[in-house]
Amino acid sequence: MKLVPALGLLSMALLLAACGGDGEPNQALGPDPKLPAPQRGLLPSMKIAQPAAWGEQKPTVPEGFSITAIATGLKIPRQTLVLPNGDILVAEGRGGSAAKLKPKDVIASQIKAEGNTQVKGGNRLTLLRDADGDGRYEVQTVFAENLNAPYGLAFADGKLYVANQDALVRFDYQDGQTRADGPPTKVTDLPAAINHHWTKALTISPDGRYLYVGIGSNSNITERGMEVEIDRAMVWQVDAATGAHRPYATGLRNPTALAIQPQTGQLWAVVNERDELGPDLVPDYLTSVREGGFYGWPYSYWGQNVDERVRPQNPERVAAAIKPDYSLGSHVAALGVGFSIPAMGERFADGAFVGEHGSWNRPNPVGYKVIFVPFSNGKPAGEPIDFATGFRGEDGKTRGRPVGVTVDPRGALIIADDLANTVWRVTPNR
Repeated sequence: MKLVPALGLLSMALLLAACGGDGEPNQALGPDPKLPAPQRGLLPSMKIAQPAAWGEQKPTVPEGFSITAIATGLKIPRQTLVLPNGDILVAEGRGGSAAKLKPKDVIASQIKAEGNTQVKGGNRLTLLRDADGDGRYEVQTVFAENLNAPYGLAFADGKLYVANQDALVRFDYQDGQTRADGPPTKVTDLPAAINHHWTKALTISPDGRYLYVGIGSNSNITERGMEVEIDRAMVWQVDAATGAHRPYATGLRNPTALAIQPQTGQLWAVVNERDELGPDLVPDYLTSVREGGFYGWPYSYWGQNVDERVRPQNPERVAAAIKPDYSLGSHVAALGVGFSIPAMGERFADGAFVGEHGSWNRPNPVGYKVIFVPFSNGKPAGEPIDFATGFRGEDGKTRGRPVGVTVDPRGALIIADDLANTVWRVTPNR
């Protein structure tokens, strides 16, 4: 009898663990997922997406909907914002400090958070305009440039806010404006990227008084010490007028997108969780963000599941950890969230769209799509529904990677695709 080499056994174990032993992803979804036991001591199995052009293809959307590329040739689009007159702003840029990272961290920062595009980041805002309302955005022009990896966008009371990787800034804005009048004004500094998580998510309270900024951790599980985690792994509340800020909620490893639920005024986030506990841990999630709440990082995950790797342990903080509202599955890399409106049709009238950038560290890739999480009475209620798929094809090639998702009040979903450098628009057929 021939013996299987040890390396082959290791590879086989990784594959079986990732596939639950049956060739299918073991993805625990919903409000109360059953989590597997953690796997420690194994390097993550990396499945780097092979990029390919869309050509004549485009993402697949549900029956009764159409999808159109409304902007192409962009420079790494991240998040979008629909302005009051219907114009769309697109934040474009590449952040982080990949040249200073170890090889494993380069993959984590460039593949998970940035995709594998070879385009240089624009460090700008691009404005798209559909002047005659026919769904074709015939104007594509630079609104502002010389920014520093812009990501989050928000607007209120004639002020346009942009979350660069190192500072929150604002522009004065007049309805119909196609270019900023000058450089922005700094609202407040933000913790800049050193090793991990450069993106800065952003949203604004309905009254325009407070901005909320999502700031990711500077490590996987504090392996570089707590001193580099000051003011990180949390959501800040920032006074829009003065720039004064305070922690609003903590223990959120990497809150990559924020949104206010229109009916309730509640703040919600999608969060990317920790790595190196196996292909099926830890679930990325969608959750309401409670003022003063603690969500576990680094001491625990999904409530009180202790991460034994963290030193020193902190049982008191673990006991206080809030369990998230909804599991999206492990390593889907959710980078966008937006609440729907009735104009999106009865089936998708109440719930949240989530852009899933896609996994880089599991043998059987997951994510690479936009999903819809149905809501009822202000909470998730039901299984997720695939809304835009086909970004990673059955041929194993990746044609796009969704990032930000924004609901247009006129009844459309705007999707930023940072691999194809395209903005897509999905509309109900009327």
